[in-house]
Amino acid sequence: MINILKQWYERYFTDPQTVIFAFILIIGFLLIVVMNAHLMPILIGIIIAYLFEGLVVRMGQVNLSRSIAASFATALMLTAIVLTLFVLLPLLSKQLSELIREMPLMLGEGQQLLSQLPQQYPDYVSTQQVEELLAFVRTEVTTLGQRVVSLSLASVVGVITFFVYLILLPLMVFFFLKDKELILGWLGGFLPDERRLVREVWADLDIKIASYVRGKFLEILIIWITSFIAFSLMGLNYAMLVSLLVGISVIVPYVGATVVTIPVALIAFSQWGVTSEFGYLLVIYAFIQFLDGNLLVPLLFSEVVNLHPIAIIVSVVFFGSLWGIWGVFFAIPLATFIQAVIKAWPSHEPAAE
Repeated sequence: MINILKQWYERYFTDPQTVIFAFILIIGFLLIVVMNAHLMPILIGIIIAYLFEGLVVRMGQVNLSRSIAASFATALMLTAIVLTLFVLLPLLSKQLSELIREMPLMLGEGQQLLSQLPQQYPDYVSTQQVEELLAFVRTEVTTLGQRVVSLSLASVVGVITFFVYLILLPLMVFFFLKDKELILGWLGGFLPDERRLVREVWADLDIKIASYVRGKFLEILIIWITSFIAFSLMGLNYAMLVSLLVGISVIVPYVGATVVTIPVALIAFSQWGVTSEFGYLLVIYAFIQFLDGNLLVPLLFSEVVNLHPIAIIVSVVFFGSLWGIWGVFFAIPLATFIQAVIKAWPSHEPAAE
């Protein structure tokens, strides 16, 4: 056993570069795990900076200074924040309030439909199964109501924190964009001069993370707009709210689309019942998901992510359990990072005796 461990150590840790890189990985991981709640605004700022980095680089190619490019990108960000606060949020709030008011009616219609299943399909569905399902739904609705009340009680502190971050976030993004090389140089000052493995992994990862963040943002935006147009043309209630859920669902591969199908189908059924409009809407929704998975994702991420679906699902489950929604969002970049580390990690075959 000792010989096996010795051979494993000599194969993967004889290079000083690997020891340095392993130390950096351990310190970085511990720092994120212990201080993830405090570092979250900084991580969000880094994500947004990655989103605008391509624009800043292109503006630099036409002889504009990085300060001007960073200022322009920050102005775009502030414009998006203002539009979200004063145009999008009021509309979403209105539709969400209407949906909450109609929720008892929708649940009553669903309960009536489920209660008829034992009579229509006695060989497949029993009355006891329907009652257990209805009891589960009532429990979940009650729990959801309690969570809403808890959130409303904590809303004052949340609003204050939100506006503080709203002021700090554009400033962080501006300086991340303007002084990117300066910040990276400062961080590099804490590392040894000889850090070939760190440079190799970072060069590969920097490109992939930037491409992934921009590609994921474009995917959310395209699916959101496409769904909103389709649902509005169909006359679906709460089209903006539902289409936003569909857009956000692409953050979680494979699982998100399945979960969001439930509210889409429930709202459509409550509005139209089992009619042709209900069927057409489900067909359109399935077609949007088909285009996303078979056209949009390969187009946006063909050069970024080369992971097996099992690796993606495991990454979503693992990092989502660690860091919640942000762990889900970063699951694929983190899995790509692990893949890059494994690929770049040097190994030395032990000398034959």
